[in-house]
Amino acid sequence: QVQLVESGGGLVQPGGSLRLSCAGSGIIFSLYAMGWYRQTPGKQRELVATITPGGSTNYADSVKGRFTISRDNAKNTMYLQMNSLKPEDTAVYSCNADGRYWGGNNYWGQGTQVTVSS
Repeated sequence: QVQLVESGGGLVQPGGSLRLSCAGSGIIFSLYAMGWYRQTPGKQRELVATITPGGSTNYADSVKGRFTISRDNAKNTMYLQMNSLKPEDTAVYSCNADGRYWGGNNYWGQGTQVTVSS
C-alpha cells in the first residue's frame, strides 16, 4: 500500500519559517519525481516546487528565493523549507510522487495546513 504522509504544517506569523516533510512508503522513492502543491478554497491546486530523482529542482515564481525543496532518498522523505512566509502562502500543502514518466503511477498525500497570520 502506497502512502505519502505530510507533516510540519501549522500556524506561523508573517516572516516566519516552517519545514514540511513528506514520508513515502510502498514505493521505490528514488524513482519518483516528487513535488509540493498547494490549494486554497475556491482555487485550483498550484505547483509550489518539484524535484527530480536526480535532484534537479523547479519552483513557482511566487516562492523562488524563499522556499527550498530537497529529498533524502535513503529516508524516503522529501522536504520543503519555507522562509519569509507571507499570508498569501496560506494553503493546504500536498505531497506528490509522480512515476508516470517511466510508466508508473501518480500518488498524492492527504495534505497539511499552513496558515500564515499575525
